[in-house]
Amino acid sequence: MPPIIRVENLKKIYRIGNEKVKALNGINLEIERGEFVCIVGASGSGKSTLLNQLAGLEKPSKGNVYIGKSNISQMTEKQLALFRQKYLGFIFQSYNLLPALTAAENVALPLMFKGINKKTRLAAAKVQLEKIGLGERLGHKPTEMSGGQQQRVGIARAFVAKPKVIFADEPTGNLDSKTTDQVLQMMMQLAREENITFVMVTHERDLAAYADRIITIKDGQVLSDVKTQNHPTAQREQDNTIHTEEKKEQ
Repeated sequence: MPPIIRVENLKKIYRIGNEKVKALNGINLEIERGEFVCIVGASGSGKSTLLNQLAGLEKPSKGNVYIGKSNISQMTEKQLALFRQKYLGFIFQSYNLLPALTAAENVALPLMFKGINKKTRLAAAKVQLEKIGLGERLGHKPTEMSGGQQQRVGIARAFVAKPKVIFADEPTGNLDSKTTDQVLQMMMQLAREENITFVMVTHERDLAAYADRIITIKDGQVLSDVKTQNHPTAQREQDNTIHTEEKKEQ
């Protein structure tokens, strides 16, 4: 099966005064459908720039990003907006909920942009919020919820339209350690259930333990790319090893 995301010789150069800063310097990588990928690196490593490129939020200076068969690097802003609306979901560190809307209305927003009627989209939002334990908070506004609850609303909003890929930029940056653990478990479970590709950026390497794959960025380049024991292929290999050993014992 072809990768869901493919990056070819990706470069991003920013001009600051008379200087050129190479934020990304020739990135090549592929991300498989259904992978939970964590991009890690220190501040200034290029990890957030890479996420912006993968999500089509910035244009590359050179190179291409493909999602499925679509080269998003060559799309116009209008084409990109429609593409993101149709295929991508986002989770932000600062939640980005609309304060005047209830939890259910915030979650239903992506469905409104798809032209789904109000009754249907609110019903879908209710189902998604119940999945993450916020069934009793449907009518609450962001100011009536804790940070952890607001982030869970943000997660429900990202998943409700069942996008092909979800991008998360430091999604637990404003949360305490206990809530961080709950939120990461929740995102991983939802991504698995829907076979959604999940790409998360963080500077906290210990959070990467939840991922299938850890891509480390340094100075705008891929320093390492490692599959963890969570990865489906690693689990299949482990199952095959156990099966082989059992046959030998018999």
